[in-house]
Amino acid sequence: GGEELSVKPEDVEVGETILVKPGEKVNLDGEIIEGACELDMAALTGESIPVSVTLGDAVLSGSVCINETIRVRVTKKYADGTIAQILDMLEHAQSKKSRTEKFITKFARIYTPIVCAAALLIIVVPPLFFGGAWSDWIYNGLSALVASCPCAIVISVPLGFFGGLGACSKAGILVKGSNYLEELTKCKTGVFDKTGTITSGKFKYVSCEGDTPERTLLGIIAACEKYSTHPIAKSIRLAFGQYADHMDVKEAKAYPGKGVSAVVDGVKYYAGNEKLMRELGVEFEETKLIGTAVYCATEDRFVGDIVFADIIKEDSKDAIRQLKKLGVEKTYMLTGDKAPIAADIAAKAGIDEYCAKLLPGDKVGKVKEIQKTGKVFYTGDGINDAPVLASADVGIAMGAAGSDIAIEASDIVIMGDSLTKIAQAIKIAKKTMVINKENIIFAIAIKAAIIILAAFGISEMWVAVFGDVGVCLLAVANALRTMIQRK
Repeated sequence: GGEELSVKPEDVEVGETILVKPGEKVNLDGEIIEGACELDMAALTGESIPVSVTLGDAVLSGSVCINETIRVRVTKKYADGTIAQILDMLEHAQSKKSRTEKFITKFARIYTPIVCAAALLIIVVPPLFFGGAWSDWIYNGLSALVASCPCAIVISVPLGFFGGLGACSKAGILVKGSNYLEELTKCKTGVFDKTGTITSGKFKYVSCEGDTPERTLLGIIAACEKYSTHPIAKSIRLAFGQYADHMDVKEAKAYPGKGVSAVVDGVKYYAGNEKLMRELGVEFEETKLIGTAVYCATEDRFVGDIVFADIIKEDSKDAIRQLKKLGVEKTYMLTGDKAPIAADIAAKAGIDEYCAKLLPGDKVGKVKEIQKTGKVFYTGDGINDAPVLASADVGIAMGAAGSDIAIEASDIVIMGDSLTKIAQAIKIAKKTMVINKENIIFAIAIKAAIIILAAFGISEMWVAVFGDVGVCLLAVANALRTMIQRK
């Protein structure tokens, strides 16, 4: 009957109407039946550019209403909504990821009975079949048994992994288990989210176009955006607000999904997207630059435009280059953004392929498709990346700006926003695996040699002790090298 009630999202039924005010989160999936606004869908798509919606458009739970009040008819129950689906995908993706057994456990299961049997044969066979003295062959058998003690492997291998984890932590890379270090060395494909991973996720002024002097145009647009809550408006005010301080601003008005207008120093200006310009009927040329353009015009004349873009991080290109040198053969970028913007960012960062206009579920499917060619690591930072992080062979979360869910779903957390740390993690992982293999091969080779000598009756107990204690100390010393990393 038109009465407004405050209820839990779980209690709202399909077909009922909810009221969403500026700054509030949309808690249920639905369809707009009254009003128009711009939605911040960064939590869902990972993209920082708001989406304009109007009468009849669908809205997804998890998005945030930026500037106008809307009424939404609920089309899905809370449990069936977008956020619930993302969390469900996350749960299922994590359940399919099995942790590899420690190599040392598998090895010991085979190694121990074999060396015990070998020592027993050395003791028993020569006296029974070749007339050897029991005392001599018991001595030789015990020498073989002492030398075969797996201490060098049992101690040095876990210590090597521990050193690798410690080196990563020292570098600001948190690895949730030693098995992920091993998995990381096997990944030949790297997949990245765009916003906040390859790019900074913040709007940056790119260029000014038009016949109007740059400082004047920036001041007019900043004045028009003075009362707007749009993220780009905030960036404009922050960057160029000082140019509008001396201007008289009146009659500010917002046009959801299009832009704003205001009377600046007695002249009415409009600032917004191409839709607003077309409605005004002014002649203008759309910018050829890649990015988000803010056009400015009076009621009968085009004034100019400024372009903002989500710029790639300074180290993104270098990070991709380093990864390829380390054996990452193919790189992909997955994004919910438009194809031209995705193509531009991928080209600037040196990424091989990109996929645009993807929702979280689409990203999971794409990663699974890529996994058919080999092991994959995925890097992201938002709640929308959580299911993909959990689906990848190794999930890497950018911890500086990463959501709690993304960090929880990941296997490795980068404490900062530098992509070059992924290359650093791979270097540490590779060094750790090489050192562990060195220790295993060294220990087995020495022990096998001593056991063979014992089988021929030419081994001494001091040699056997060296094969146990000496080899163990050398292997431990070698394992400690994993803690030392060159910058």
